Amino acid sequence: MAVAVSTTFDIPGSESAESLGTVFGVVVRSQGLGGNILASLRSLGGGEIHEYTRLLEDTRRQAIDRMLQNAVQIGADAVVGMRFDSSEIGQTMTEVVAYGTAVKLKR
Repeated sequence: MAVAVSTTFDIPGSESAESLGTVFGVVVRSQGLGGNILASLRSLGGGEIHEYTRLLEDTRRQAIDRMLQNAVQIGADAVVGMRFDSSEIGQTMTEVVAYGTAVKLKR
């Protein structure tokens, strides 16, 4: 079952029939010592730090996947109002949360 996702509060061409509540996906990641050393060296020169960009992109994708798994488990057709939140845990870990409202769509 495919679950539609929207950052707005509707799915174009569809109408919500029922709100099933909030769903979320949480991921906590650390770059690892080798990646942190390479990223620290790269930061001396300025510009994008590709190691962290890749880590955060992968983490966001995994958070969305977990959110969608939760939506499927409760029988949702879509997740609306999807957002990300992130924070640091200590100096080496990042938490990323994808969350939104699970809904059933009118048929």
